[in-house]
Amino acid sequence: MFNRLRQGAHVLARRLPGAQSEQIRFLNIHEYQGAELMGKYGVNVPHGVAIKSLEEVPAAAEKFADDKGEVVVKSQILAGGRGLGTFKNGFEGGVHIVKASEAPAIAKNMLGETLVTKQTGARGKPVNTLYIAEKMKLKREMYFAILLDRKSAGPMMIGCGEGGTSIEDLAEKFPDKIIKIPIDIRSGITDEQANQMVEGLGVLTDKTKAAEQIKALYKLFDESDCTMVEVNPLAETEEGLLAADAKLGFDDNASFRQKGLFSMKDESQEDPREVEAGKYDLNYIGLDGNIGCMVNGAGLAMATMDIIQAKGGSPANFLDVGGNASEEQVVAAFKILTSDPHVKAILVNIFGGIMRCDVIASGIVNAAKQVDLKVPLVVRLEGTNVEEGKRILSSSNVAIITASDLDDAAVKAVKAID
Repeated sequence: MFNRLRQGAHVLARRLPGAQSEQIRFLNIHEYQGAELMGKYGVNVPHGVAIKSLEEVPAAAEKFADDKGEVVVKSQILAGGRGLGTFKNGFEGGVHIVKASEAPAIAKNMLGETLVTKQTGARGKPVNTLYIAEKMKLKREMYFAILLDRKSAGPMMIGCGEGGTSIEDLAEKFPDKIIKIPIDIRSGITDEQANQMVEGLGVLTDKTKAAEQIKALYKLFDESDCTMVEVNPLAETEEGLLAADAKLGFDDNASFRQKGLFSMKDESQEDPREVEAGKYDLNYIGLDGNIGCMVNGAGLAMATMDIIQAKGGSPANFLDVGGNASEEQVVAAFKILTSDPHVKAILVNIFGGIMRCDVIASGIVNAAKQVDLKVPLVVRLEGTNVEEGKRILSSSNVAIITASDLDDAAVKAVKAID
């Protein structure tokens, strides 16, 4: 089910305006949390500390100031583009290199404020934590990542002797410098593969130590049930390799054995509707339209949104209630849909296979009554016990617009708004 949500999110980002560019429903952690985790595995990371109050800033800035008295102050949000972002209070930049004496004044403009970047959307994300870190002295920057590769059915190490920008840009500018090494998940990384990556990166310092860093990153990936470890840049200093910045993603199916990791989840960075949906095992992604959609099955959800677009409407969400939703889940879904002030109509599109139409019809009626529905409700049912489902809807005394098929449902939902 979570895989369907991920796939739906990626498709939405490509096909629908206003889709979230990041995927919320699997675990991401903040930069400072990632640095702490990597440090536990012996990966070299910049020294720094997370602070949550302005009173902590002066001491932290003094501790990590370099020989020039400078320190780095970083906003902690789960989105990229922080350096070029703008706070809603007008302050520019989510990452600053400043004198330690200036850090408190800079932090005052950042902590507790909302940062808007290219990846956050107009709403931005709250900055509840700052990362005060030492200023790094880098000789060169590289790119390194471990991802799950569908073709090889296992982890894939990807490296490039250049870094500091996106892998897409690197692949376009330096295609000959990209190195890919598949790892056998059963045997893990070998010394030969670690050395091959070091050579491919063009490491100039101690290559034996560099290979140990590569193996430490793979151990982190393996033991922490990661879906992604992306170090960009993987920097080279006088002392060796340094994971200057990293993004870590974790498989939510492993939450039962990674309780410590999943306790790091920062729900303040998520859409509150998505947080609420997760409590009821619903797959929800908020969009910018005005027709709320409730569908069973990710494929049917995508088709529903496509046809709404084709009929001149705009979907407000991706919401898959799954194949065996309970009445409680249906009520929760309606509450989530109606909590969005932009939703002017709701379209329910159910294909009854495992889920019987009479059961879902009862859930829809009771949910509509519980939430005191104020917007037009269009329902299309098809499949098991469909006639009984339609009878329940028609005799419910709830203002429900029934539809004969998906095309008819989309037309009626769009017309209900007009």
